[in-house]
Amino acid sequence: MLDFYLIIHFLFAVIQFLIGVLANGIIVVVNGMELIKQRKMIPLNLLLSCLAISRICLQSIIFYINLIVLSLLDFPPLVKNFVIFMFVNEVGLWLATWLGVFYCAKIAPIAHPLFFWLKMRISKLVPWLIIGSLLFASIPFAVYSKQTWALSQEVLLRFFSPNATTQIKETSALQIVFLARFSVPFVIFLISTLLLMFSLGRHTWQMRNTAMGTRDGSTGVHVSALLSILSFLVLYLSHYMTAALLSSDIFKLRSLMFLFCILVFGSYPSGHSIILISGNPKLKQNAKKFFLHGQCCQ
Repeated sequence: MLDFYLIIHFLFAVIQFLIGVLANGIIVVVNGMELIKQRKMIPLNLLLSCLAISRICLQSIIFYINLIVLSLLDFPPLVKNFVIFMFVNEVGLWLATWLGVFYCAKIAPIAHPLFFWLKMRISKLVPWLIIGSLLFASIPFAVYSKQTWALSQEVLLRFFSPNATTQIKETSALQIVFLARFSVPFVIFLISTLLLMFSLGRHTWQMRNTAMGTRDGSTGVHVSALLSILSFLVLYLSHYMTAALLSSDIFKLRSLMFLFCILVFGSYPSGHSIILISGNPKLKQNAKKFFLHGQCCQ
């Protein structure tokens, strides 16, 4: 029988899963309907749709892991599918990184020739960035398939089979390699996000010190954008840090810190999607229509 804190964790995991699938599902459905109506999709919506699809897959896998942690499902199938989880997670991180770069290029008022070149061409680069993310995330599993399998099996066996004998040194080196790969999109995202925050913060400060800033609502819009970017940065950073902590094997299975890290890890794909919907007028309006329609049906 499950302990009380495990039941609470399971309830939070269910809520997190439902929110994540619902929020990302709204993004996919709204952009899919636009594609059907207009026979085309703008680059930003294409990037958002691909990101939402990857997050639905990631949220489903995280919920599956939660069920295994709570011993509600068998462990062996997880070893076979753990490589898929690593692929989906890395693709999602890259797509979120390119979304940050897209916003930075389109919004940040930075006067630099290279930045101006990126601003003019970022929309055309979006399809290639998506394809490049898929290819880059596939490299370790295509070239180093045996090592990748060994890494996933080692990490999972240490969690779920403490008595298993494993080659710690070799696997630790592989863990460092994969964490280094995940650091690449994180560094790119961090640079683009900080540039956007500093440029918007400076612009907001300038607007507040002019007569224009007191007459219109642009200052409030910029402050709202800054808060959204900051919250996205916190979620992205927490996702990366908890991934590093979980792979380091410093917490025991089913311990409070282990369960807390899993919940924090899973809050990123659901929490940021809610931020995206709240900051996008079209998505926000369609989300309201969806909930109003659900209330009318009830």
